[in-house]
Amino acid sequence: MTTQEIHQKLLEIVKVYLPQDVTESAIKPESHLMQDLGINSAHLVDIVLDVEDTFDIMLDENDMQQMQRVEDATTVIQNKL
Repeated sequence: MTTQEIHQKLLEIVKVYLPQDVTESAIKPESHLMQDLGINSAHLVDIVLDVEDTFDIMLDENDMQQMQRVEDATTVIQNKL
């Protein structure tokens, strides 16, 4: 799976959890999930679970801590695949 394919699938997951005042266009590779996109910690857990299901991978606590920005999450997923 290419980086672009991973990124696109990740965007589909993340956009579901955006607050109402944040649009999908705000999702950029350098976007911080909590600070820039306003995703709360409960939704971060949901994102991790969705990522695990979508990509058929298991993420440990270290992986989750590394997933601060969209591009970080893409890298973690790519490394797990």
